[in-house]
Amino acid sequence: VQLQASGGGLVQAGGSLRLSCAASGRTVSNYAMGWFRQAPGNEREFVAAVLWSGRITYYADSAKGRFTISRDNAKKMGYLQMNSLKPEDTAVYYCAASFGLASREETPSAYPYWGQGTLVTVSS
Repeated sequence: VQLQASGGGLVQAGGSLRLSCAASGRTVSNYAMGWFRQAPGNEREFVAAVLWSGRITYYADSAKGRFTISRDNAKKMGYLQMNSLKPEDTAVYYCAASFGLASREETPSAYPYWGQGTLVTVSS
């Protein structure tokens, strides 16, 4: 499966962005979608994940209450709505997929498929 992330950009602190992730390729069903981010000099970290049904979601503590993950399986799309952005949210954001995942998984290695990343810059 191929993933294409988009929607990054420059935003002021307190602003909002919506990231999108388009899936294509082999039969794209029954996969969990995750969002990760990586700031310069830091390891890639988990942000949020949503299971195939779309009803079960998981968030990192840093994202709770500000970010919302969702998906539209008919359109083969995933989304990360980010509100109340902070300068520390500045990073390259990646979407990732893992077939058959049915529980919380924050480890990047659990996701075999990755998009190319989209840069989010939050100015103070």
